[in-house]
Amino acid sequence: MKTAKWRATFLLILFFLIVNTMNAQNNKLSPSQQSLVKISSLTATGNLDSLSVQLNHSLDAGLTINEIKEALVQLYAYCGFPRSLNALNSFKTVLDDRKAKGISDKIGKEIIVENKVSDKYEQGRKTLEEITKTPQSKPAPGFGEFAPRIDAFLKEHLFADIFAVDVLSYQQRELVTIAALASMTGTEGQLKSHIGIGKNTGITDEQLAEAADIIQSTINTTQANKIRKVIGVVEIPVVNSEIMVRIAEIEIVPEFVEEYQKILKENAAISIQKEPGVISIFPMTVADKPYEFRIVEIYADKNAYESHLKTEHFQHYKTTTLKMVKSLKLVEMNSVDKNEMPQIFQKLK
Repeated sequence: MKTAKWRATFLLILFFLIVNTMNAQNNKLSPSQQSLVKISSLTATGNLDSLSVQLNHSLDAGLTINEIKEALVQLYAYCGFPRSLNALNSFKTVLDDRKAKGISDKIGKEIIVENKVSDKYEQGRKTLEEITKTPQSKPAPGFGEFAPRIDAFLKEHLFADIFAVDVLSYQQRELVTIAALASMTGTEGQLKSHIGIGKNTGITDEQLAEAADIIQSTINTTQANKIRKVIGVVEIPVVNSEIMVRIAEIEIVPEFVEEYQKILKENAAISIQKEPGVISIFPMTVADKPYEFRIVEIYADKNAYESHLKTEHFQHYKTTTLKMVKSLKLVEMNSVDKNEMPQIFQKLK
């Protein structure tokens, strides 16, 4: 009898452990969802080089060709035709390269181009009611009354023609939209609305927090904090308290100045582009001594700096310029006001 009770208790505990584990897993973004967040963020910001890399990773992670196509098509409604078209052209190039290498990618569910309904406005209005769980008047109050054509485009095209294609689910589409809006500036109102819609489709706060973490590593902390603010989680300081700032004072053998400058510029550009922890590598020369360089280096923290030293591009810079360097002095700096750092160079935009 005692054995039977013990066994029943054990099985009950095991059941709850399994359920809790499954719930925890369900609150995580799947690899495909993570890929959609990254693709959307990079498309919205126009970072085509990083997008091409991510498109390869996304195909490897299991996204189908048509799922990616549909996400990029949808994004024109949120970040404009130019960025959507540029992303689609980049995707075509990626697919051509993979095909040339003998890689066969899964096409996925067929994309139905035509949406044959008698009243697209009503179709879009009902779709919007379904995902917002709110009655939608005709026309939409405010902007819809002021500019009826934009209300028609919104209902008839975005929420009818685009959303009618079931290659992506409503949840996937909202994840795409949230990632794009969070990655752009000036879209806080729309982001808040779509986070609410996303929750209606089953996206959890935990998944949104994970999306914010992805955007932080893909775009930046400021944009990621926009999601964190809406869902009520602690925002991460833009400037890390462990930020590392130094000035490199380098004298170059005069005959190598031009060659060194070219290699230095290349290393700085690649480092900024590829390394999230490299905030700035800003080279300058002394006005009356073009062979004397001053490089302002800013890293997120010491780990980012040490990681930078191990990169292939830094090692290339180091080995190719070693013979050119006459003297080198590294000056460690402390910022008087770290909170002012995000304002640096903003007026140059």
